[in-house]
Amino acid sequence: MRIHLDKIGSVTRNLRPSEVVTLTREIKAEAGSVVAGRIIGEKSVYNQLEDLHGRLTRLHSGDVILGALGHRNALQGYEGVVPERISAGDKLHVLNTGGVIGRCTSQNPDIGQPFEIEILGQLLVYPDFGSRVGQPGNIRMGALPAGDVLPTCPVIYIAGTCMNAGKTHAACALVRGLSQAGFKVGGCKLTGVSLMRDKLAMKDYGAVTVADFTDAGVTTSNPATAPAGARAVLAALARQGVDIIVAETGDGIMGEYGVQEILADPELRALGKAYLLCANDPVGVAGGVKEMKDVYGIQVDVVTGPATDNDVGTRFVTRATGLPGINARTKPRILAEHIQELLEERVPGFGSNRSNVLKDEE
Repeated sequence: MRIHLDKIGSVTRNLRPSEVVTLTREIKAEAGSVVAGRIIGEKSVYNQLEDLHGRLTRLHSGDVILGALGHRNALQGYEGVVPERISAGDKLHVLNTGGVIGRCTSQNPDIGQPFEIEILGQLLVYPDFGSRVGQPGNIRMGALPAGDVLPTCPVIYIAGTCMNAGKTHAACALVRGLSQAGFKVGGCKLTGVSLMRDKLAMKDYGAVTVADFTDAGVTTSNPATAPAGARAVLAALARQGVDIIVAETGDGIMGEYGVQEILADPELRALGKAYLLCANDPVGVAGGVKEMKDVYGIQVDVVTGPATDNDVGTRFVTRATGLPGINARTKPRILAEHIQELLEERVPGFGSNRSNVLKDEE
């Protein structure tokens, strides 16, 4: 069956799909399977789809879209699963703005019910030129290779107590500050639910190259996929010759997207030359710093996020933890300079060969 798509979700970008696709009614009910469906009903909130370019487009009843199967476990969003069996004609739900599709099992009241979608079929891809035999599409096709060789450049890890704790603000502040200081910076997001928004924000702030777990073939990260996905992403950035990598971990250090497994991995943890904790409130600050130290042996270097939005919060950070509290939105330059100073102390030769330093004219 050949159909014309009205909109294409960014989660499918590894396959570079066109607007006219061929579907099979036989669907593999597994994470990453690329499926088409028809939107049912209208919504006034959480009603957009991020396209292949990162642009948000409004969804309407009757739109035929392309997305990928996956789960979600968002405290401030939807929870959903991939059903054990899926047939053409089944009704599922759009679980996130990137086009992840599954069966919603619970939702946050602030965003209401998710869009319902009637599944039409699974995308067929034709990897062999001239072949009429299609293969069921999955975002693992066209994904980054395995990260067998880890980067030698320093990595700055940004972790948070929860979603919406200011992690991307912190990542963008560091990318911009370090780029302006002459470093060739790579930016990435290692865990979460597929969405290009955060890595594109890092690109806008000066990252020379960006990547995320979906580029590694993962729709939604989990404890099983997160370490391997992180390796693939970090290795891909390192191959671009960056001086430093700013790595954001989506969700929180006690969530279900695999952040814990990355922090617990000795090789991945050893890459981290600086650690930032983003927290929403004083309890999150105290608990997050303790959790990082007690469970993973990681000493947080800086606290940022909404808990540092004014002097009340920053005073608490210093009093309770002895760490600096530096707000990424109001003091981005100070935050970047502080991290640069830490790296110069900890990484031999750091800063001596900045890739982006302009040479004086002779």
